Amino acid sequence: MAQFGFENDIHSILKLDMPITNAPMARWQRKASSSDASALSGLSPGKSANVSLSSSKTPSKTPGKNKKQTPSKIGGDRFIPTRNNKQMDVASFLLSKENEPMDTNAAVNPESQKAWSVSLNGYNIEDAKILHLGGKPLNAPEGYQNNLKVLYSQVTTPASIKKTRYISSTPDRILDAPELRNDFYLNLFDWSSQNMIAVALYNSVYLWDASRGDITLLMTMACNEDYICSLSWTAEGSYLAVGTSDCKVQLWDVERQKRLRSMTSHTARVCSLSWNDHILSSGSRSGHIHHHDVRVADHHIFTLTGHSQEVCGLKWSPDGRYLASGGNDNLVCVWSRVQEGSGGSSSNQVVHCWSEHQGAVKALAWCPWQPNILASGGGTSDRHIRIWNVNSGSCISSHDTQSQISSLVFAPNYKELVSAHGYAHNNVVIWKYPSFTKVAELNGHEDRVLSLTLSPDKSTVASVAADETIRLWKSFEEDPVKKKAQERMVKSTNGVIHQSIR
Repeated sequence: MAQFGFENDIHSILKLDMPITNAPMARWQRKASSSDASALSGLSPGKSANVSLSSSKTPSKTPGKNKKQTPSKIGGDRFIPTRNNKQMDVASFLLSKENEPMDTNAAVNPESQKAWSVSLNGYNIEDAKILHLGGKPLNAPEGYQNNLKVLYSQVTTPASIKKTRYISSTPDRILDAPELRNDFYLNLFDWSSQNMIAVALYNSVYLWDASRGDITLLMTMACNEDYICSLSWTAEGSYLAVGTSDCKVQLWDVERQKRLRSMTSHTARVCSLSWNDHILSSGSRSGHIHHHDVRVADHHIFTLTGHSQEVCGLKWSPDGRYLASGGNDNLVCVWSRVQEGSGGSSSNQVVHCWSEHQGAVKALAWCPWQPNILASGGGTSDRHIRIWNVNSGSCISSHDTQSQISSLVFAPNYKELVSAHGYAHNNVVIWKYPSFTKVAELNGHEDRVLSLTLSPDKSTVASVAADETIRLWKSFEEDPVKKKAQERMVKSTNGVIHQSIR
């Protein structure tokens, strides 16, 4: 009997987990029954359908949310269904499987794969993919250009092509210059407008035709102790002036290889020369500068006395208004043009005299596109390139090159400045003007570079050095497109001039 009593106690305890049939209705059951009753009463024939709910009842829908959020039409926004954990595991497996290489031999028919998936999993495995692309991707429209192509393609588009100028680090040609005198103060090198290079090798002058490569011995000094000190071509390139150590200035006709005259006026060697039309200016070791009118018998027409030591640099400006001179006394002087009919000796024609350099000034160059700009370079104790404004008399800029400066040349094709250096670099440097950004260094000479000269077409600079070589650097070749455009412009201008003459 005790056993039956224990079983009755167990059943009474279990009845506590069973629903209570005679208990009052739960709150959620009352809400559901009241909402159903109101909905039925609102739709009954005897009452209006516009009966509003009591304010105490919670509305079944949120106000303003009467529209369905999930589009019902196919082709609308992307629909992400609810998946169970098994489908999420399958989707994760499929994502990891896409990174594995595909086996081309084990190709499976999509229909049979779908049937296997339904029979094994109860659903199509393709439906388990989280990101599913429906349909094929559309091709780009005709004429469409991808602006991001440069990010992943090495094929350059026309907009990305940038032409860069190439400057060779090796000379275009090397010429021998045996017995070249290693003297910093001399000017033994010049290039004519007819493409002829003149170089002085000890007591002889040689000509090299850059077009054909022919070499000609022009002259040799009568006395072996004498030597050539300076050379300078006329503007048309037919005549060559030669300054010598016996205090003379000779004038030679190159075509006939004949000396036209020998002019004597200096008392020391003539180490610098410069032409201004029919006026030849010569600088001497005595510190004097002489003007010679080569048209008349009495050639010496003027003397400039401003330097106390050797005048090793001498250059007329492109417009012929000023003469610049540099000396071993570290001075840079600018002189005004000689007036016709004036004579004698005077130092009153000096316009400017600058003493900022701390070394001998041999390197002088006038800017072709700015006639009032003069560049000067100092020797070993100075090493500075200075830019002067002749109109204002001020120093515009100064740049330390860390090396002796023996020569300067402006390159108009790219508006650059070229400098020749001795100790300690022994090279040629191309500078962007006026920023003095270094464009290129031309190395190759084994000893100090003594002088520079520019070709008639301004595309090549020639350097002569104490290592007895002449090196031609083709560093300023003009852009062919710009060159043709300039030639067409010159032809059209000439055509207009000819028509106006007719």
